Amino acid sequence: GDVVVALNRLTDELVNNYDDLSDSTRSDYVKMIVHMVGDMHCPMHAGHKSDRGGNGTQVKYFGKNKNLHSVWDSEIVESAHRWSYSEWQKNIDRANKKQQKMLTQGTPNDWIEETVLLAHDIYERSTIGGNLSYDYVAYYAPVIEQQLLKGGLRLAKLLEEIY
Repeated sequence: GDVVVALNRLTDELVNNYDDLSDSTRSDYVKMIVHMVGDMHCPMHAGHKSDRGGNGTQVKYFGKNKNLHSVWDSEIVESAHRWSYSEWQKNIDRANKKQQKMLTQGTPNDWIEETVLLAHDIYERSTIGGNLSYDYVAYYAPVIEQQLLKGGLRLAKLLEEIY
């Protein structure tokens, strides 16, 4: 399904029908919103339908056979920095109020369109069967940091709008 349609529907339900929803339903909706906003900022979740978002694009990642989706779902994040979750937060959550406002502008549709453009760039730089390694990780590390920051700030914005 369409992540933007689903995200807008769940957000609308929580905003307009909060009291009519059970605690369990509200909890499930928030969990789905968190998951969807995260997925919207992972480039291969906005990848080509023809290869199932990189699942059908085989590459080598540091010499190991992988698909592009799995590289972008976890491998490259873990390769970019060997940080704990709290270290990630401390190292990327540095945007001032003006930067935060800029990063949270737009709608979920705008956000996914940004990620679609990023996915196109990744496909262009990820040769099928090619070996992705240090240069690739170094090139994309700032992008990864930015996507994680945007995802977190945008999720916070949505939750503030709901509650």
